[in-house]
Amino acid sequence: MPERRPGPPYAMTDMIAAEPALAERLADRLTADPGVQRLAAEVVDAARLSAPIITTGCGTSEHAAMVIAGLLDDALRGAGISDPRVASAQAFELAGRPPASGVVIGVSHEGGTAATNEALRKSREGGAAAALITVSSGSPGAAMVETVIATGEQDQSWCHTVGYLSPIVAGAALASAIRGHRLDPARVRAVVDAADDGPGAEAIAGALQSCRRLMVVGSGLDYAAARELALKVEEGVHLPAVAHHLETIRHGHWAAADDRTGLLVLLTDGEDRGMVVVERALAVLRAAAALGMPAGAILGDLGDDVPAHLTPAGRVAVANSGRLPRTVSAALGVVRPLQLVAERLARVRGINPDPIGRDDPRQAAAADA
Repeated sequence: MPERRPGPPYAMTDMIAAEPALAERLADRLTADPGVQRLAAEVVDAARLSAPIITTGCGTSEHAAMVIAGLLDDALRGAGISDPRVASAQAFELAGRPPASGVVIGVSHEGGTAATNEALRKSREGGAAAALITVSSGSPGAAMVETVIATGEQDQSWCHTVGYLSPIVAGAALASAIRGHRLDPARVRAVVDAADDGPGAEAIAGALQSCRRLMVVGSGLDYAAARELALKVEEGVHLPAVAHHLETIRHGHWAAADDRTGLLVLLTDGEDRGMVVVERALAVLRAAAALGMPAGAILGDLGDDVPAHLTPAGRVAVANSGRLPRTVSAALGVVRPLQLVAERLARVRGINPDPIGRDDPRQAAAADA
């Protein structure tokens, strides 16, 4: 159980504040990690043979795995492999149908998630190379794989923040190795550090605090981030939340929304697709306005095309870096804003996010069950 604190700063608060320096340390260390180079070579070999490359995990780790899949796909295409078979799969589902070749990369912060370890074990037995991104090479999951990428620093809150950022930095290091480049630790820190808009997150939290539930929307890497934000809100704020694809929300889901339903649109990963993504986001925000929903946004460079009146609950800006690959910048830049929104929402609702509800005996019993 995390240390019980009567109010902010929570352990989650401290972890978010520590992330820029942590990201720099981790990026610096991983550039010299032989496991990163070895795994990058295995991924490239599998891609050239059209073998599957699958990332997997559960919960926050699953969402990080989704992001890593996007980073690897982009890097392989940049390395001249036109149609790599990169995908992300939920660990329990993957264990039921493990691949017979290729590479499986698991993500598990502490390496003790049973479903992830089972997926890795069965994949390795079936003929795939297996690797794990985890906090320590001594974690239980490390025994299931040939390659371990250790992130080295453990989250102090059960409402994981460092546990989400760390594997994404590892994924960025892998992507850089595939490109034949070195991931610049200072640039990584700068992107994570720039996304520190506490006042913007507080404004969004204040506008959403009386909502009965929250809808979070994104596309591409932003969908993985939307999944993570919805999880942070449910486990850390105890507010029902669900993530939707930018297009899917328009197909029936509005029927359950009203003026007590909050909306957050994530638009940081759309530059390569241009205005079609912006148009979908604007349609979602106009629909929310028609329903009287309090709507906010986390916006990258495309945010200039989103009128302020469509985000009455506020907005947080993500400054994408031209000094890192676009996908890497987007993946890293959105992390702290989504975490800050969840942490500030926990504050205004009077919830300690660190124990994720398990200080309640009923919630603890539900987790044990």
